[in-house]
Amino acid sequence: MTARRSGSASNRRVALIRGINLGKAKRVSMADLKALVEDLGYRDVRTLLNSGNVVFTAPASARGDAAERIKKAMAERTGVSAHVIVLDAEEVAAAVERDPLKKSAVNPALLLVAVTDRPADRAKLAPLAKQRWAPEALALGKRVAYLWCPGGIHASPLALSVWRAAGEGVTARNWTTMTKLKALLAEDGNR
Repeated sequence: MTARRSGSASNRRVALIRGINLGKAKRVSMADLKALVEDLGYRDVRTLLNSGNVVFTAPASARGDAAERIKKAMAERTGVSAHVIVLDAEEVAAAVERDPLKKSAVNPALLLVAVTDRPADRAKLAPLAKQRWAPEALALGKRVAYLWCPGGIHASPLALSVWRAAGEGVTARNWTTMTKLKALLAEDGNR
């Protein structure tokens, strides 16, 4: 027997919280983050890893911008201020399915999907896409940029250029995390 879904795929979302739990700064426990998002009225809340990935279902009656609500509540409750970008299930699926670099990127930990907050943030990356980055590579999607960083993320001139260009308007997850998020978003919230 198939379980009844508690929320349609169109109501499934992921909040990508920028820059938390990296080193000793901006520490937020995932249990606290999960409780915070549930207290805002979102359902089927799950976290992935310790890096600020929160999957949830937005009820049809949800009001206001989920990203702003989560950002504000996190600052008030935890004292941690961080930018939040929210994508729906379809946007995550499209980002994973349309990746032009996945065939040449042999290590999923070194293939990043940089998610932009607004069209203006993505536009800031367009000049970078015209440059040669070999052996690195950059490709732009509708709301994301794909970064292949074979020498490592932290030493990557490409990654540094993307962060400088888009600033707080971008956050990134590696390929493995994005594919896990896609699977979580597709799951029934009532496991």
